[in-house]
Amino acid sequence: MAMLTEIENILLQIDRFLVFPDEEWSLCSFPFLVAFIIFYAIYIGVSHTGRKATLTYVTAFSLFFAWKANGLLMFLLPATALFSWWATRRMMAHWHHRRLRLALIIIVDLLPLVYLKYTNFLMGIVNDIIGSNFGPVELFLPVGISFYTFQAISYSIDVYRGTYTARTRLLDYLFYLTFFPLLMAGPITRANVLLPQEREQRPGKPGMAYRGLWLIMLGLVKKGLIADYIADYNNWIFDDPTAYSGFEDAMGVLGFTLQIYFDFSGYSDMAIGLAALMGYELKDNFNFPYQSLNPQEFWHRWHIALSTWFRDYLYIPMGGNRCGMLRTCFNNFFVMLVAGLWHGASWMFVLWGAIHGVALVLHKICRRLFLDRIPDTVVVRVVCWIMMFVFVAFTWIFFRSRDLDTALALINHIGSDFSLDYFVPFLYARPMWLVFVVVGLELQSIRSDDCHWLQEEFVKLPWMVKFLIALVVIMLVVTFRQDSVQPFIYQQF
Repeated sequence: MAMLTEIENILLQIDRFLVFPDEEWSLCSFPFLVAFIIFYAIYIGVSHTGRKATLTYVTAFSLFFAWKANGLLMFLLPATALFSWWATRRMMAHWHHRRLRLALIIIVDLLPLVYLKYTNFLMGIVNDIIGSNFGPVELFLPVGISFYTFQAISYSIDVYRGTYTARTRLLDYLFYLTFFPLLMAGPITRANVLLPQEREQRPGKPGMAYRGLWLIMLGLVKKGLIADYIADYNNWIFDDPTAYSGFEDAMGVLGFTLQIYFDFSGYSDMAIGLAALMGYELKDNFNFPYQSLNPQEFWHRWHIALSTWFRDYLYIPMGGNRCGMLRTCFNNFFVMLVAGLWHGASWMFVLWGAIHGVALVLHKICRRLFLDRIPDTVVVRVVCWIMMFVFVAFTWIFFRSRDLDTALALINHIGSDFSLDYFVPFLYARPMWLVFVVVGLELQSIRSDDCHWLQEEFVKLPWMVKFLIALVVIMLVVTFRQDSVQPFIYQQF
């Protein structure tokens, strides 16, 4: 009997190893670091044997990465790639009914995402409308499914439009859709950015690897040092805002405003840096969004890959700003609703998108009425920046809160119990948290040109100095690492 029990336990462990994802697997985890070092050492050798061998090797590692992140549900990724590639080729091989074929490709690509992400949300809506009592379905949402689904759709649309005309082989397309730095949280990369680079000899240009190392270190500082350190306190505030003072709640909102930026931009930096180490140049996904002076500028700077995706594949096809003021305002509002729903199956995300949609509409109307006539002075810019930063921080309350009651309780508590008298006790209780928040705020003031200058100066340094800087970064991350490592916020989307 004991032997049977032991065998059952072994089989259970094997089943869990093969089927379920590794919850510790991420770009910041030690297992991934070890795996990537081994991968990269072999990659340098394989890259000199030929393009086909290189693509095969990278694709195989990408599928391994997807399996570690998603378990057996990783097979959705190659299945999506095979269908999208085949159906797009079939679409372009037949002149008749191309628009209908494209619509079918988009629908089929979206089906797994809609089922896994929105089934319980839609069932809840049906329950509310007809008074039924359908229970929630136990579903697992694969990490990164929204990102690779949107990449597949963008490829098919670009081929249909003729904006990407190169004939893509299956191996090239598998590489494009499974490229492991982009799997967890993007950035969503277009075919005309990554696919042409596949045809070049790898590794890439001189200095690109050092730029990649710089971005990886920058991402580690953002995610592993700043975002993760301030995350625990933010979680306490949003879990139970009434248990703290209004001042502490406001600090939690400020903390999350910085946390989500450093978490997601840190991931993007590491993903772009890993690609650069391999010789692939990807576009920036963030451009100091908290320096924005209005809602439109914010969405040109925040999550640029997603913003441009919605602009090119939803906003412009709906008419964009070419159909009059009323239609333009509707298009802006509708796209922001969809963007909110893209982030998750929750009315809180829809509300967050709606608030940003209203802000975009009001900005467009006010710009036409009087904003363009206001002098562009330093005082005006400072006032606009303060208003925009406070607005964005306010909207993050709805994004982060688990429900509307929690969000309203947090807002009400800040309004009714906020006092600077709490600052000194807070300073004594959480000095390092405040240090990281101040550092995070200071980093928002850096100009983009200065950041690029620092990167180029790092590239010029002797390799020993680069190594010492990397070692210091790793030591800082390890020293201030919290007991519970926070998963990347955007990998859940």
